[in-house]
Amino acid sequence: MTISSPRRRRRTQLRRRVALAALPVLLCAGSPAPAAVADAALVRDRAPAAVPDGVPGAPKPRGFDTGPARAALERLLPRHAAQFTLVPEPAAAGADRFTVSGSAGAITVRGSSGATLLTGVGWYLQHVAGVDIGWPGDSIGMLPARLPAVPAPVTRSSLVPHRYALNDTDDGYSGAYRTFEQHQRQIDLLALHGINEVFVQAGAEYPYYRALQGFGYSAAELRAWIPGPGHQSWWLLQNLSGFGGPVSERLVQERAELGGRIAEQLRGLGMTPVLPGYFGTVPPGFAARNPGAKTVAQGDWAGFDRPDWLDPSTAVFGKLAAAYYAEQRAVFGDSSMYRMSPLHEGGTAGTVDVKNAARAVQSALHAAHPGAMWAVLGWQDSPKPELLAGVDTSKLLILDGLSDRYNRLDRETRWGGAPYAMGTIYNFGGHTTIGANTSVWIDRFGSWRAKSNSALKGTAYLPEATGTNPAAFDLFTDLAWEPGPIDQHTWFADFAARRYGRPDEEAAAAWEELRTGPYSTSSGLWSESQDSLFSARPSLTAVGAAYWSPKSMRYPADGVRRALDHLLKVDPKLRGSSAYRFDLVDTARQALANRSRVLLPKIKAAYEAKDLAGFRELTGQWQDGERQLDAVTGSDPNFLLGNWLSAARSWGSDAAEQDGYEYDARSILSVWGRRSTSEGGFLHDYANREWSGLIRELYAPRWAAYFEALEESLVKRAAPREIDWHAFEEDWARRTTRHPSGEDGPQGDPYALASDVAAALKSSEGAAR
Repeated sequence: MTISSPRRRRRTQLRRRVALAALPVLLCAGSPAPAAVADAALVRDRAPAAVPDGVPGAPKPRGFDTGPARAALERLLPRHAAQFTLVPEPAAAGADRFTVSGSAGAITVRGSSGATLLTGVGWYLQHVAGVDIGWPGDSIGMLPARLPAVPAPVTRSSLVPHRYALNDTDDGYSGAYRTFEQHQRQIDLLALHGINEVFVQAGAEYPYYRALQGFGYSAAELRAWIPGPGHQSWWLLQNLSGFGGPVSERLVQERAELGGRIAEQLRGLGMTPVLPGYFGTVPPGFAARNPGAKTVAQGDWAGFDRPDWLDPSTAVFGKLAAAYYAEQRAVFGDSSMYRMSPLHEGGTAGTVDVKNAARAVQSALHAAHPGAMWAVLGWQDSPKPELLAGVDTSKLLILDGLSDRYNRLDRETRWGGAPYAMGTIYNFGGHTTIGANTSVWIDRFGSWRAKSNSALKGTAYLPEATGTNPAAFDLFTDLAWEPGPIDQHTWFADFAARRYGRPDEEAAAAWEELRTGPYSTSSGLWSESQDSLFSARPSLTAVGAAYWSPKSMRYPADGVRRALDHLLKVDPKLRGSSAYRFDLVDTARQALANRSRVLLPKIKAAYEAKDLAGFRELTGQWQDGERQLDAVTGSDPNFLLGNWLSAARSWGSDAAEQDGYEYDARSILSVWGRRSTSEGGFLHDYANREWSGLIRELYAPRWAAYFEALEESLVKRAAPREIDWHAFEEDWARRTTRHPSGEDGPQGDPYALASDVAAALKSSEGAAR
C-alpha cells in the first residue's frame, strides 16, 4: 500500500498551519489568535478508515489504519517486513494487547493499536527469532532470509494502562538539534518496546512565543527571553530563561514544524503525544503590562534567575492559558495528556494559595481539552499535598522519578492514592556510564502492583538522556508486558542470547558479569552509577565529575574488566553487528573509566610524597588511558562529539547563527551556563560524557594543564599555580573546531582498539601486583 502521498499532504498542511500561525498578532490580550482561527479550516486526518494490511482482497474490519505501523516496520526491518501481516484488533476490555502467530515466512501480529502491533513484532524478534533491536545497536543482520515460525500463538496484555517515556530533560541532554528522522527512529523504538505515551518538547517555545505577543510583548523581546534549544528543557521547567539565545524567528517556526510532525507521527501509531501544558510561566514585567495580573518572583535556580509565575487564580491566567492552548492546537493538534510541574525544584508560591492555583491550572487545561490528563513529575517534594488537594486526581498521573532511588517509599500514603507511574532515572546528564538498579525495578513493580490499595497505574521511562544502556531500556520496558515475575538472572541470560543474534557462551559470561555488577546496584541513595574521573574537573581529591553524582564505585570494578575479556572472545561470526560493536566499545570505555578511580589516588600519593619520578610515571599512565579512551570511543558513531556539534550547526542559516547554536550545544556539555551558575550552582560538567573529541579537546588538555602545574610545583618546591577552570572551559565552549561526524565519523577498528584497552588494563594490574 502507498502511504507517502497522504503523508506528504499532512506535512504540507502542517507547514501551512505554521505559516498561518506566524501571522502578526494584532488582537488585544486574551483574544483568539489568528492562527487558531485560520486553523479551523484545516481538518487534521486523525481517524482514517481501517486499512487491512498484508491480506489482499480481505474485508476491511473496523479498527485503525495499520499504514503507519507498516511504514515503521519497513524502516526497522527492510529485508523482512513483507513477511509480517499486521491485523488491527482493538481491545474490547481496554488493555492494550497483541497476539503473535504464524508459520515460517508468514508471521501474523494482531494488536490493539499501531504501536502495539510493533510491540508484538518486537516480542517476536526477541523471543522467537532471537535477535535484538536495541537503543542503540541491533543484531537483525543475523536474521535468516525466511523468518522462523511461531511454535504456538502467544498473547500478551499490558499490565498497566500508562507506559510513559522521556524525561523533561531528554531534548537537552539527548540532542535538541536532532532531525525528524532521528525522532522518528526514537518513536519506532519506543513503540517496539511497548511505550504508548511520549513527551514532545521540540517546538514547545512556539505557543509561548505566539500567545505572549497578545499580552504586551514584542516578538524580539520574546526571542531574547526564550533560551537556545539546548537549554529550553529547563525554561519549560521554570528554572531559567534566555541562556543560549536569542533564537531566530525562523528557528521558532522550524522547531514548531518539527514538533508538529513528531506529534503527528505518534498519533499515526495510536500513541499519545504528551504536550507541555501551561501553568503560569511569564516573562519579566508581566503584571505591569497586564492589569489584574499577579506574579510571584521565583528567585534563583543554580544561579539562574527563574521566570516569574503568574497566579493561576487570576482572570488573566485563564485568558493567557486559552491563548496558549489555541496556538498549540494550531500546530501540534490536540492531545489527551499534558506535562506540567509547577514550583519545580525550589519554586515558591509566595502568597498564592497552591490548592486554588492547581485547581485553576487544571480548569484551564480542561477548558481547552476536556478530560485531558495532567502528568506531573514526582521529584523531591513535588507534587505537594496542596496541589493534589486542589485537583481531580482521577485526571492526574504522577511520574515517579524516585521509585528506584530511595527505600521505605509508600506512594499511596505520600500522594493520597493519586494514580502514579513507577519510574526510573538511571541516567543523569547523559553520562556514558553503565548500570541501573534493575533488581529494584523487578521487585518493586510486582510488589507495588500487588498492594491492596495500589495506585500504580503505569511505568515511566525517565532517564535524563536516552540512547545509552540498551539492557536497561529493554528490561524496564518489559516490566509492563511480562505476565509473571521477571527473574533477573534468566532475563539477562536471554538478553545475552539475542543481543548478538545467537547464543554464545562468552557473551553469556560477559553479561553475567555486568548483571551482577553494574546492573545489580541497590537503592538507598542513588539510581545511577558513578561517572568517570577522566571527565572530572582536575583535582587530586576528585571523587566524581558531576556534583550530584555518586562519589565512589557502586559495584566491584573487576567485573567490567572481566566482561570485556569475555566480549573479546565472542564468536567472530557474531562480531559484525552494531549491537556487538556498541557493547564492546562501551564496556572497554567503562573499564578504562573505572581505572581512573584506581590511578588518581596513586597520583595523589606520589605528589604528596614529592616523588617526582613516580608522579611522572603515573600521570603518564593517566594520559595514556585518556588517549586510549578517545581512540576506542572514536570507533563507534554513538560516542562522537562531531555528531552533536554538526547537528547544532545544521540549524543555523548563517555563520553567526551556526556559531551561536554550537555554543549552546558545547556549553551544556561543559560550563552549562554562565560563571555564576557553572561555579556557584555547581553545574559545570553535569552533562559530562566520554565522547571522542570531547576527551581529546577538553578533558585531556584540562588534566594535562593541571598535572603540568603540579609537576612545576614539585620541581620549584612551591605551591602550584592556580588555574581558572571556568575560563578554560568557557574558551572550549566558544570554539568552532570541527570533529569527525556522520557515516565517515568513526575511526579505527573497535575490536582492535578494545583489545588494546584490555591488554593495557592487564599490564597495569600485573605491574600493581
